Amino acid sequence: MASSTRDSDLDHEDEIRMWREDDVWVITDVETGVTTQGETREEALEMIDEAVALHRGDAVGTPEEEREVLRDLDIDPDEVKAAREEDDELPEFLQ
Repeated sequence: MASSTRDSDLDHEDEIRMWREDDVWVITDVETGVTTQGETREEALEMIDEAVALHRGDAVGTPEEEREVLRDLDIDPDEVKAAREEDDELPEFLQ
């Protein structure tokens, strides 16, 4: 069962939908379609804020922070760097 909410106490003020799927909470930002998940509701809410910020290009971080995030996602930062240098066809957030 999905629920929609707007909560001005959170960093994320747009409409979201959240539901339980197996052992995780799945959450979607309605406006952007960005979807993420977390083991707890709180983690899912934190993840959606970060994911939407990345989607909108609002996230600011150092190159080392970016490399750490990529490693956490099991993505080789060196492969991303090489792909950026080789191909303009990458999604905007990876360029």
